[in-house]
Amino acid sequence: MPRKSKSQPKLNVKKGDEVMVIAGNDKGTKGRVLMVFPSKERVLVEGVNLRTHHDKPSQENQQGGRIKREAAIHISNVMVVDPSSGEPTRVGRTRIEADGNKPARWVRVAKVSDELIDK
Repeated sequence: MPRKSKSQPKLNVKKGDEVMVIAGNDKGTKGRVLMVFPSKERVLVEGVNLRTHHDKPSQENQQGGRIKREAAIHISNVMVVDPSSGEPTRVGRTRIEADGNKPARWVRVAKVSDELIDK
């Protein structure tokens, strides 16, 4: 019987990235990633997939009522936006060698322009 892998899949999207929705009702919308859920392969994008949530009155929200909130969408429906052109791009990884006091590390790179996504 084969072992089940316990490692999380390597995702190309991180919290704070600028992404564009490429499928679904909000196709073509750009937004910033608020949260990433690697185990579910979903992301929460600012201003995308808004749902109405009914809130009961509480200490913080005295009145309660209907509030619009973002709901998570599948990670395959978003693409990282290229920093130079502003268009969606595929993401690759490349290794930056050590220089001075910084160690060698892997960084994400836009496939179209070959520009660094990670700063």
